[in-house]
Amino acid sequence: MEPQPTNPPAPGATDPTRRARWTPERQRRFLTVLLATGNVTRAARSAGMSPASAHRLRRRLAGTPFDRTWANALALHAQSMADPFADASRPARKAVTQPARG
Repeated sequence: MEPQPTNPPAPGATDPTRRARWTPERQRRFLTVLLATGNVTRAARSAGMSPASAHRLRRRLAGTPFDRTWANALALHAQSMADPFADASRPARKAVTQPARG
């Protein structure tokens, strides 16, 4: 019996044996969207990755800048949701009161 010829993959088709990787660019994209949305699923999908792979990456990189930035992004997003008028890029200023006249 002759071996069956294999068909080459269609142009633009992905190779199923090649897995997506968390490149530095994907990590930046993920963290940017995470800060904006506070949503791990949306951030992972925007980077072309799954939420499960994002959580695996965070566990693998525990204690690294990626892990700390993830935590900070969620905290800053939560803070912005608590006070939508607060500008996180500026330090809070004390209110200036006028002396009473009288």
